[in-house]
Order: sequence, then C-alpha cells, then structure tokens
Amino acid sequence: MKLWIDADAAPRDVKEVVFRAAQRLKLDTVMVANQRLPVPLDNPYVTAVRVEGGPDVADQHIADSAAPGDVAVTADIPLAAALVAKRVAVVDPRGEEYTEDSVGERLAVRDFMDGLRGAGVETGGARPYGPRDKQAFAAALDRILTRAMRAR
Repeated sequence: MKLWIDADAAPRDVKEVVFRAAQRLKLDTVMVANQRLPVPLDNPYVTAVRVEGGPDVADQHIADSAAPGDVAVTADIPLAAALVAKRVAVVDPRGEEYTEDSVGERLAVRDFMDGLRGAGVETGGARPYGPRDKQAFAAALDRILTRAMRAR
C-alpha cells in the first residue's frame, strides 16, 4: 500500500500531516508535482516525483501509478474519479472522502461551475484553508489509512 499526494496544490499543513502519518505507520508515501519538492530528510518513507510541466501531468502520473488498496490525497475531482474507479481510497485536503457515490455528484457540480465561469459568471473561490480544515483532514486520513491497512 502506498500513499499518493497530488502535491502541486496541497497546503503545507496537509503535507505536514502526511509526513507524520508516513513516519508513524512506516508507510511509503509519494508526493507528485511538476515542481521541485522538498522532502523531510529524517523521514525515509517520503519520496518526491517531479514530472514534466503541463496540465494534468502530475494527475496522470498518479492515476497511472496508483493501485487498488492505495490511498491518495487530492483536491482534483477528475483525478479523484479516476482513482475511485481503480479502488483507491481518496481524500481531499479538507477531509472529505471521495466515494463511488459522491465523486460523480462532485464531478457534475465541478463541471457546472466551470460552465458558469466560462460564461463569465463570477462564482467566487474556495475559502481559505484553516485549522478546522487541517483537523478534519488529519482525522479523515487517519480513519482511511486505518481502514486500508486492515484490508491488506
């Protein structure tokens, strides 16, 4: 089992939670981004993969590399949909788990909002990432990793 992180847009707090979980559980963790990523020198379980720049290259790498039973962290809904279809457990940085039931709905809402923005409607952005988000993410990641490790 591996833990995959879509690291291009992951908040620093998310990475810190992931680093601690990787160390505590001795879990191979792969951060994927199209930029150079620092990894903690004292944590042999965390590695970084730098992919070529371009839209969705990091997402494609994760989608191609992740296997059933793995866990992934991403806010990218199309990537989450691809991973859920492969039986990869997926959680977003705010602690919401994507499931077969929820990912289709989230994808439809995303596409609808994208259409509104394309038509010139201002839809606002995501609220700032805060301590409650970090706490929700940490709890969700712990729950998902515990479930995934029991299933092995």
